[in-house]
Amino acid sequence: IQGDMVHPYLRRRNGEEKVEYPSDELRRVLEKTLGVPLFQEQAMKIAIVGAGFTPAEADSLRRAMAIFRRTGTIHTFREKFIEGMAARGYDRSFAERCFRQIEGFGEYGFPESHAASFALLVYVSAWMKCRYPAAFACALLNSQPMGFYAPAQIVRDAREHGIEVRPVDANLSDWDCTLEPGGEVAGAGQGFALRLGLRQIKGVSPGDGARLVAERGNGYRDPAALWRRAGLGVPVLEKLARADAFRSMGLARREALWAIRALGDKPLPLFEAAGEAEQGEEPEVTLPEMAIGEEVVEDYSSLRLTLRRHPLDLLRPELPNTVQAASLLETANGARISVAGLVLARQRPGTAKGVIFATLEDETGTANIIVWPKTFERFRRIVLSARLMRVTGKLQREGIVTHLIADRLEDLSHLLDTLSEAPRHSVSASNPPAPRHPRDQAKVLFPSRDFH
Repeated sequence: IQGDMVHPYLRRRNGEEKVEYPSDELRRVLEKTLGVPLFQEQAMKIAIVGAGFTPAEADSLRRAMAIFRRTGTIHTFREKFIEGMAARGYDRSFAERCFRQIEGFGEYGFPESHAASFALLVYVSAWMKCRYPAAFACALLNSQPMGFYAPAQIVRDAREHGIEVRPVDANLSDWDCTLEPGGEVAGAGQGFALRLGLRQIKGVSPGDGARLVAERGNGYRDPAALWRRAGLGVPVLEKLARADAFRSMGLARREALWAIRALGDKPLPLFEAAGEAEQGEEPEVTLPEMAIGEEVVEDYSSLRLTLRRHPLDLLRPELPNTVQAASLLETANGARISVAGLVLARQRPGTAKGVIFATLEDETGTANIIVWPKTFERFRRIVLSARLMRVTGKLQREGIVTHLIADRLEDLSHLLDTLSEAPRHSVSASNPPAPRHPRDQAKVLFPSRDFH
């Protein structure tokens, strides 16, 4: 982009710009890339064919391109390059543009073999994601931490592509995420559903997961069975309960936590050897159902994702006059609009001259935000720290690529803290709100992935 290569190439590939070559010699060098130098080898050949460099001088130019940012030696080739092309009949402005493109290689230039290798990885990944999306999503989750997208976004994307994602369960989950028969939606999952693994639960170690799976046999009847057979302590069982991993035993979060509170840190020898049926039954206690907002907060607190309603779906009544992400493709180019969403990622590439790119997620999808340096200086704290953000600006679209150019940003992170407070989404109006725990702060529950 800095060398003005990307956009001319894309325009020519799309038939929007005429492909031209300044000479037959350079046509042979640049024909593969439609007249635009994209690879280091092409820059070296232009120097030889167009500017009269010897092969040794062209190799020195290549080395200068590779270390440009650190030593800045590439400028020493400028005069020889431009004068050499001018002496061979090339227009001086064309020669200067060629050298600017070569200077751009000092930031992100690469050889053609690098591009081909990367393209092969991208193609194989896209093929897998298209034809085996459940297996692809499962593998990505089992490879975490990695890459640009957090587990919540991988799961959301899988569900949007028709994959049934099943929750973590002490009787059904392995340590890794797995595929289970069924769950096919219009052939999307090749007949498989994705079962989240115990690895998704914060604070549960691989050793804890291994013991749970090894002692499971035909399944656990209740948390006490896990306590006795797998030897898991109360802190681990509480983490499983907060992750809502006891549903197959007929226990919701609060019910599981209530049952676990009655256990000690370790089974006594007498109970360790006793059969489950000999323990007796605990008295039944009726606990109030959790509001959906509380459930979502606990999901993010324990799993960093939710299979229930998206936080923005719950907060939508408090976000009037904001456009949903799914509507951006139908919104007029150049329209001034507002969007709101969880901040998934922030990027400030060193080559972007201070521009910040952010990705917001609402209940319908994602929106790409561009923050120019002047806007960033006005809203620096919000840009760098907000977890829930409303952005107002001008919509910009090229093809299907859509961005919002921000001119105003608002930090709405405090709304995330209210998800577990009010009974607005309660099953029953008489269900009182639970006191908010400090762990429910938005900064902890909804972290972004930031790349600076």
